[in-house]
Amino acid sequence: MLCHFAYAGHGHTLIFCGSVENDLYRLLQKEAFPLRLAGTVAEGVHAAAKGDALIIVADGYPAVRTNIPAALLQAARRKQLRIYMEYPQAVAGLDITGDTLHTQLERGVVTTTAFGSELKPMSILGINDCYLVPVKADSPLIVLAKVAGLDQAAYGISDVPTFPLLFRHDNMLLAATKMTNFATGRYGPDNAWKAVWAYILTWLTGREVTAFQHWPADVTPMYTRSEKLPANAQAESIRKGVEWFSKARFFIHPDWKDQWKKYQSDGRNPVGPPLPADAANGNGLLGLLEGHASRISYNGQQQYRYWLRADVQGEAAYALAAAGKYLHNADDLQRAANLIDFVFNVSNLRAQERNKPGSASYGLLGWSDTHPYVYYGDDNARAILGMLGASAYLGTDKWDLQIVENILANFRTTGKNGFRSDRIEDKALQQHGWQYYQQRDVINPAPHFESWMWALYLWLYEKTGYQPLLEKTKTAIRITMEAYPAQWKWTNGIQQERARMVLPLAWLVRVEDTPEHRRWLDTLVRELLRNQDACGAIREELGSGKGKFGRTLSNKDYGLHEAPLIFANGDPIADMLYTSNFAFFSLNEAAHATGNGEYKAAVGKLADFLTRIQVKSEQHRDLDGAWFRAFEFNRWEYWASNADVGWGAWNTLTGWTQSWIVATQVLTAQQQNFWDLTRQSAVKTKMPSVINHMFRQ
Repeated sequence: MLCHFAYAGHGHTLIFCGSVENDLYRLLQKEAFPLRLAGTVAEGVHAAAKGDALIIVADGYPAVRTNIPAALLQAARRKQLRIYMEYPQAVAGLDITGDTLHTQLERGVVTTTAFGSELKPMSILGINDCYLVPVKADSPLIVLAKVAGLDQAAYGISDVPTFPLLFRHDNMLLAATKMTNFATGRYGPDNAWKAVWAYILTWLTGREVTAFQHWPADVTPMYTRSEKLPANAQAESIRKGVEWFSKARFFIHPDWKDQWKKYQSDGRNPVGPPLPADAANGNGLLGLLEGHASRISYNGQQQYRYWLRADVQGEAAYALAAAGKYLHNADDLQRAANLIDFVFNVSNLRAQERNKPGSASYGLLGWSDTHPYVYYGDDNARAILGMLGASAYLGTDKWDLQIVENILANFRTTGKNGFRSDRIEDKALQQHGWQYYQQRDVINPAPHFESWMWALYLWLYEKTGYQPLLEKTKTAIRITMEAYPAQWKWTNGIQQERARMVLPLAWLVRVEDTPEHRRWLDTLVRELLRNQDACGAIREELGSGKGKFGRTLSNKDYGLHEAPLIFANGDPIADMLYTSNFAFFSLNEAAHATGNGEYKAAVGKLADFLTRIQVKSEQHRDLDGAWFRAFEFNRWEYWASNADVGWGAWNTLTGWTQSWIVATQVLTAQQQNFWDLTRQSAVKTKMPSVINHMFRQ
């Protein structure tokens, strides 16, 4: 249930000691609280009448703590002032010792019933990039702790260190951090923080606060859940979605190439500060960065991920080409072409062993600039599918040879049952030779890693008639469907595996439209749509059995491993990194392959949902037009468990997330699908020479 608060009556005057730019001051002004602004705490105490309330905020946060002379606090006590003060340096009678603590994974946990039914004990409050004054306090109302869970500390707090966050002392409410930073620091969820501030303001004024009508937010969804979308909403979503690549300055430019190298480092933690808004933008010839890391700074900014990956380049080329064609933007079309040229001809992604004709890894694409010797079939598949889509929009066959080489390089390292395994490394591939991998008896029912390469094999089979592509893929799909669901190896949830499996099943219907193949497809689509909310969101779901990264198993494990956005099935969270993005593309292909009206309606609902939840922000231009990984569709805000060590709730990704959403928005806006878009591909002309070269024993 949503909580609502309103200010009932005037009560005592609030005297605000702090900047007019403070989030709480902005809120109080808009809500018409009886409010006076004091330049200093001394002025505030002097101006206050008996029984008034004093709000003392930490304008110097996080560098400077709030320092109030003891004499002023004594004067405030004599006037019986109620005081809220945050981030204190020292308070008489309070044991404040040690340096400021700086936390990232810790969140607020409610430890009292004082906030009412809307915010029960063990409720979680997000406080991003928290700087905390270490203090000893009895019976705190809220503590800071590293806990697992979505909205509740699922395992309690008895096994973790806790730090008082909000507590009473004399006639004061003290916060050990800057709690008035809730909008700038993007704290969440909103209703939880509304409940906290309603309690504080009620305590300060002596009058009940029952609603906030003007809650400030620097980052919001583009549209509400229920407002009528304008006629051009989808076109605007496409425009803003593709502009985001440039607004965020993700295209590497020679002027800051060294900065990219510095923060990418060895690829293990490739994060660094966001690029300034006036940084030069590249044109794609040096590649594209990944996006944003998930952790939010106290000032609302997010670090960039400076890693450079092959899949991202191909996927982004597709989105740029699709939107460039749709919006008649020649610059985006050129950037798309440049990204593909970068992959094949400039970077190390198709260089060295991958470009030596006699090499066992000839034709493969390396995972990343830092790990070119690692080969993920799924990453190769998404890169190549993106390049195929881009080629169609660009009207060119320029890269057909390299594309065919890549598909067959993956195919010749696919085992006899049609499975390739999660990844192969170059050292082992060179040692054993591709023939060894072709003969492996691997069974790996893991759609996240395997299924889009099957889709690519089916696509190439339809263009060339090369029968081994079809036969091996059918074997793998049959084994996988017979293993569903108990034997599936799901990654962050079963829902993402369903979303990934829909594409090869849809294209299998394209090449062999049999009752069995339609039944397989319908089984997966209906399982996927069983969790589609009325708003269009696809709710995440954990599977059973062979899950790789299920719910976080303890407070200690929170933030240390890959993890889902939810804690339990039923949590109203949609995932735009692993599920909704790929479901959007795949369901559109299924709808066109079958003509099924229910599939088509589901695609329309999903398009509507994604249009609505796209990020809108005037304060953070590098986020405006993006999609975050997580969305809580009951609250209608960006909230989820941020336990995933690499790809948490607020990450963005130029490839996986942004590219497939933007490109599929273009397809659906034009009543088009990828299969038909690429129908005229002339890759068949490249097949004989590539097969002759790559399959010689």
